Amino acid sequence: MANKGFGEVIGLFLAVAFCITCPEYVSSAQRELGKGSPTNTSATSPPAADNVIRSGVVVDTPRPTPRTGPYFDLAASKNVTALLGKTAYLNCRVKNLGNKTLNMQVSWVRHRDIHLLTVGRYTYTSDQRFRAIHLPHSEDWTLQIKYPQHRDSGIYECQISTTPHMSHFIHLNVVEPTTEIIGGPDLYIDRGSTINLTCVVLYSPEPPAYIFWNHNDAIISYDSPRGGVSVVTEKGETTTSFLLIQQARPSDSGNYQCNPSNAQSKSVVVHVLNGEYPAAMQRGGQAFAPTSTHCIVLATSIFLALS
Repeated sequence: MANKGFGEVIGLFLAVAFCITCPEYVSSAQRELGKGSPTNTSATSPPAADNVIRSGVVVDTPRPTPRTGPYFDLAASKNVTALLGKTAYLNCRVKNLGNKTLNMQVSWVRHRDIHLLTVGRYTYTSDQRFRAIHLPHSEDWTLQIKYPQHRDSGIYECQISTTPHMSHFIHLNVVEPTTEIIGGPDLYIDRGSTINLTCVVLYSPEPPAYIFWNHNDAIISYDSPRGGVSVVTEKGETTTSFLLIQQARPSDSGNYQCNPSNAQSKSVVVHVLNGEYPAAMQRGGQAFAPTSTHCIVLATSIFLALS
């Protein structure tokens, strides 16, 4: 029994000693196992600039590589809408052409008839409306077209003489602005109402620089002694000009003409009446036409007058 009690004391002593030395043993073992392996990064630490460590595996992140050959800058080589008769410029920007200009040329080809127009800075067409424009050390290769017509609309190819050649297509749209006056060609206004003439300029690549209004071939003066005459013009993709004449009187009757700076003029004939009700009439600047109710009332009045 004494031997048994002495053994239990020795076992208890060894257990306590193992518990005291165990953490140091485990830490030492972890340090030995950690040699030669990558250190784990915390969740909050940023990844390395050149690679990302995932589960002990190094994964290279892709790096942008510079282009070695010429390419088109699409942001500076867009489709063009040109005004009829006004000079058009088709731009083609070629990046990274460098000193290869002597060996590589930038050309313009018209697709309608597969006609070579320009090569480099030289023009290869007898049509003198076309011209190649390129400034030294510039990346822009521009095709100039003077006095463009509707037949010039279509696709033009900017081409680099690589092997195989590289192409970028630009569409030219030649438009002719049109002018409309809402409610024309005749407007009937009740005396004392406000004349409201609305002129709209459509299909214009740029707003007109100005819009003049004429009355019976004379330019309307907005500070004339008559007074009550004003113009409001709203410019944009569609430009609208409003001519307002308050307290309409018979002398305001006549031909009114809207004259935009970049489009054909348009006319309307205004009739200021004293209580008459023609087929189409404006009341306070709005169109007015007799309804079926008016016709019934008028027919009833005539019937009673004749009975």
